[in-house]
Amino acid sequence: MAADYSQYAKLSPFELKDELIKLASGRENRLMLNAGRGNPNFLATLPRRAFFRLGLFAANESELSFSYMPNNVGGLPQIAGIEGRFERFIAENRDQPGVVFLGRALSYVRDQLGLSAAAFLHEMVEGILGCNYPVPPRMLRISEEIVKHYIVKEMVGGFIPPGNVDLFAVEGGTAAMTYIFNTLKQNGLVKKGDKVAIGMPVFTPYIEIPELDEYGLVEVAINADPKKEWQYPDSELEKLKDPAIKIFFCINPSNPPSVKMDDRSLEKVAAIVREHRPDLFILTDDVYGTFADDFRSLFALCPQNTMLVYSFSKYFGATGWRLGVVATHRNSIFDKALAALPEAAKAELDRRYGSLLPDVRSLSFIDRLVADSRTVALNHTAGLSTPQQVQMVLFSLFALMDEADGYKAELKKLIRRREAALYRELGVAQETDPNAVDYYTLLDLEAIARDLYGDDFAAWVKDNVNPDELLFRIADETGIVLLPGRGFGTQQPAGRASLANLNEFEYANIGRSLRGMAEEFHALYEKGGGGKRSGRGKAKAKAKDAAAADKVSAKGKGGQKGLTGKKRK
Repeated sequence: MAADYSQYAKLSPFELKDELIKLASGRENRLMLNAGRGNPNFLATLPRRAFFRLGLFAANESELSFSYMPNNVGGLPQIAGIEGRFERFIAENRDQPGVVFLGRALSYVRDQLGLSAAAFLHEMVEGILGCNYPVPPRMLRISEEIVKHYIVKEMVGGFIPPGNVDLFAVEGGTAAMTYIFNTLKQNGLVKKGDKVAIGMPVFTPYIEIPELDEYGLVEVAINADPKKEWQYPDSELEKLKDPAIKIFFCINPSNPPSVKMDDRSLEKVAAIVREHRPDLFILTDDVYGTFADDFRSLFALCPQNTMLVYSFSKYFGATGWRLGVVATHRNSIFDKALAALPEAAKAELDRRYGSLLPDVRSLSFIDRLVADSRTVALNHTAGLSTPQQVQMVLFSLFALMDEADGYKAELKKLIRRREAALYRELGVAQETDPNAVDYYTLLDLEAIARDLYGDDFAAWVKDNVNPDELLFRIADETGIVLLPGRGFGTQQPAGRASLANLNEFEYANIGRSLRGMAEEFHALYEKGGGGKRSGRGKAKAKAKDAAAADKVSAKGKGGQKGLTGKKRK
């Protein structure tokens, strides 16, 4: 009896992934190719080498205080003389990878950013040792200044002075989303029944979180158009004029189409905010912005209305580090909205945050995020661990000092070679889009069928292939794991493939396998009469196709099997 995959229909794509992996891994003598989750297989090595070398210097600094004591007891590092000791360390260890970078980083911080070299070294040494609580809990002071310069360079393009930006260092983009949703709710800035506009397709949790009972938000889809290279049509963005919409969530560049918002879209949103919706909250997740050419965030055009979320996970290959920031403008409408709350709501919030400071009403939204991240009462122990902040700083300095963007250019070439290999073997031409980032690609079932065999075959595929079942069949019969596009809010059946987590020859293998499956679909189509049925046909013809599919699927386990997407009981 054929497997019934309907039990998985309601699972999130990221939970579904585990079931697909089980199927794809279930055959002996076959390599499982997981193109589902977007964890990159590349990473930035130099800032990591620098991190470990800095740790050795920090350990030496610790031992200076208690050097008279045996048994490996160290003390808190001292700022006095630290710059001279660091320069000696650099000179004595110049042949060690990462050490020269540390010396250049100190010069950059002092000479280009105008920050105290001694204070920077002391913060880094204490931070990497992890010997003190994060103070301030929102983010270490000099670390925040350095990361702000990185965010402004990469996300904003210099449109906002770093001094107008505040950062909260968090445990990756997922923590940022969790904290933001919670603090918006706790402070009455969004309430049950409020409308939330979501740029579709989108990272699945952006769809799932507002639907949770504790939020109960009404979702309004702002749909990108695949026929317009996945840009938002003006007609969709016009929905943001609705005053009932409290907040607009989007990922830019998008996930999974992997396309940045073009200048027209950015300017359209900015015009709507300026002329119609000065009260609109915007949350933009820009994790893939560093893979784009000439990227600009909505934070650059609508800074006072926008919260920016950025994660270091993808660009630096640091998903396990859990590094991210939330950025707000110092004159944000989130703070204005707090000031405009009814007196009864303000009084309730005075009680909530009253243990933190005498004048609760002066507490900014971003500092409320920090407090809420530790249920307020534990605000004094909030904050991202200091070793994590040090690695974040070194990643930021690595990018800031790379004036030629050599690392960025190498990653772009790497990803685009993989994409070219996939589509070359699939036999489908790639379209050139200057706004494409190519971290992911959407394999549109109907479009691929049309490109390979024409409109009639595409219509047959649409009628005869169940997209919800197809990815399970692909995993079972070829060992390839893709995630369902519809789980991200796409309007048409598609599979999301990451172009970041496998090697080039493996993407070629994926393209080859999918092409083979398409050929077997086409063989079924021709056996059933092909274009004579215009892809729709009668129940008898469909039954014939199903019987043919079962016959092909019964072929030996070692070979690639035929595949139809119909439900089987």
